[in-house]
Amino acid sequence: MIEILFMCFLVVHVATGATGLVSFWVPVVGRKGAAAHRRWGRVFYNCLLVTAAMAIGMSLCSLAAPLETHPKLDDAALVRGLFGWMMLYLAILTVSLCWHGMSAIRNKFDHAANRSWPNVALQLLVMVAAANCAFQGWLIDQPLMMGISAVGIASGATNLYFAAKAEPGRSDYLKEHVKALVGAGISVYTAFLAFGAVRFMPHNAFSPTLWAIPLATGIALIVYHQFQIDRKARRARLSVGALAR
Repeated sequence: MIEILFMCFLVVHVATGATGLVSFWVPVVGRKGAAAHRRWGRVFYNCLLVTAAMAIGMSLCSLAAPLETHPKLDDAALVRGLFGWMMLYLAILTVSLCWHGMSAIRNKFDHAANRSWPNVALQLLVMVAAANCAFQGWLIDQPLMMGISAVGIASGATNLYFAAKAEPGRSDYLKEHVKALVGAGISVYTAFLAFGAVRFMPHNAFSPTLWAIPLATGIALIVYHQFQIDRKARRARLSVGALAR
């Protein structure tokens, strides 16, 4: 029974995840604020929430019956660590980043709403899940599980720092939006690469290079778009200053 449930989760997970990963590039590459950006951004956001929900279901199935849900693998401890605890952590990270990224835009005129208990609880939860992922990685001697957990700690901490600010600047909301939603996309790309590699390239599954590709890409995209946001903000200030004179 649990194998059938796992496969149901998997089918939906792959379908929505693939759609989300393709739609990710439209708002990233396209003109910001345009109709296509908003439309495909919503597709990306909704797909990732469903993908993460299915991943949570799959991770719980893997924890309960590791070898039954992954018959091609013969290491129950590895399955629980990778497909159980790490998948659960990455799913929670994806939800927290999606939530924070959309909240940053929706609450730009009501910053106090970013300190609502669901948002704060979600950021604390991802930090707990990240710490647990690191601990489980230590138990099975998988340093990459420990390394990837640092992303969740940093994400939860910086999101809470933003929420705690008294009066963020106008461009801060856009920066948080970019950081969180690009981070969510990279989280899912990392998961697809990591879990797919275990199934199809087991010898390369824990290669640091493989895991570093989506992380490096995500950091580059975040830095680039935040630079663009700062540049536009400076231009706007200069234009206002010139008009004032």
